[in-house]
Amino acid sequence: MAVGRLYQLKWLVIKLPITLLAVAVMAWLWTAWLPLPPSHLTLSSGLAEGIYHAHARRYEEIFARSGVTLQVVPSEGTGQNLERLAGRAAPQADLAFVQGGAGDPNRTTRLLTIARVDVEPLWIFSRVAGLDSPQQLQGLRVSLGPAGSGTRQVGLALLDQVRLSAKDIVDSQLAGPAAVQALASGALDVVMMVSAPDSPVVRALMETPGVQLAQLRRSGALLERMPYLEARLLPQGAMGSRNNLPARDTTVLATSASLVARDDLHPALQRLAARAAQEIHARPALFRQAGEFPTLKRIEFPASDAARRTLAHGLPWFEAYLPFWWGQVLLRLLVVCLPVALLALWLGRIVPAYLRWLLESRVARWYGELKYIEHDLERETMTGLDLAKYGARLDSIEGRMKEVVTPPYLMPRWFLLRKHVEFVRAGLHRQRGR
Repeated sequence: MAVGRLYQLKWLVIKLPITLLAVAVMAWLWTAWLPLPPSHLTLSSGLAEGIYHAHARRYEEIFARSGVTLQVVPSEGTGQNLERLAGRAAPQADLAFVQGGAGDPNRTTRLLTIARVDVEPLWIFSRVAGLDSPQQLQGLRVSLGPAGSGTRQVGLALLDQVRLSAKDIVDSQLAGPAAVQALASGALDVVMMVSAPDSPVVRALMETPGVQLAQLRRSGALLERMPYLEARLLPQGAMGSRNNLPARDTTVLATSASLVARDDLHPALQRLAARAAQEIHARPALFRQAGEFPTLKRIEFPASDAARRTLAHGLPWFEAYLPFWWGQVLLRLLVVCLPVALLALWLGRIVPAYLRWLLESRVARWYGELKYIEHDLERETMTGLDLAKYGARLDSIEGRMKEVVTPPYLMPRWFLLRKHVEFVRAGLHRQRGR
């Protein structure tokens, strides 16, 4: 009988295969269903002299504390960042800062918003006194920023609101310190830039003699047609009380900056990025209150579920109280290895127990059959045909017993059954001798 042989070899043919299968399932689930996050990723920041490149360096430090290498790569602006996120420009980026209104959420479907992290005013610095309308830019030497930058896209959209285009101005792509120098020397009339107020370039332009910060009229109408913009008040003296910069309260148009990720970025790294955003951007500043950022309100790309939970409830306990990589390993031990190990342990016990039950039920069945024969032999009258029939049944029981590979634990009951068979056979012989 194969059941007895299987039970005897249960460690080799049952428990070992179950163990190997469990290890294979764990490995497959670990690598395919719940893989560990990569230890290296890339963040495309912005201009090397810009504030968001400085922010990116802080992200690099926070990621390094968790054992993750974050490579910060400067870029020409939002346009190039989006190209890198989409994999159409080298180096390919996993994270990037994206300016509000610069991307097309319907076209770029592979992106997720980690958080909106800051307000970015649209600064319009001019050497032309009284500049208060985009219409007045016609014919002037205007810097809209480099091609592909978020500043340029917003600037062109602003010109489009008054039926102008880059052809109607003397277009320049100067940016950063070069734009400051050109405006100071008179080589430019107007410089537009979207940047944080603590940017060194903004500070330099604010302090440049002969340069004024323009305030646009009818900004409410512009906000209706450009919903990614909002109006923010820049109070008098907010940029430098010693020099009273600006000289009067000024309403500036502002867009937002968001930290955006590819949708295939590992959820653990999305949570880590959201936590870093809270550490870097939650403090108050000129155009934001404490706790206003990071946020997922008024975003252009779909929100990351992992980032949303992190911003609302904090990191999961296994990441909040353990080092990042220890937390990732513990999660997989609990979610992958523990259930599979328990299932393998259960199978390793239930299959041998079932085989043991089959063996014991077979012996019990033989005992029942033997008891039935013994009961019939107690009758006073029994024909020769009956005796022959019962003799054949006893032979059948002995034949089946010989076919069974009996485990050691069952040997006492097996030998006892043999004795009982011999005892019943002796009774059968006595019946024949009557």
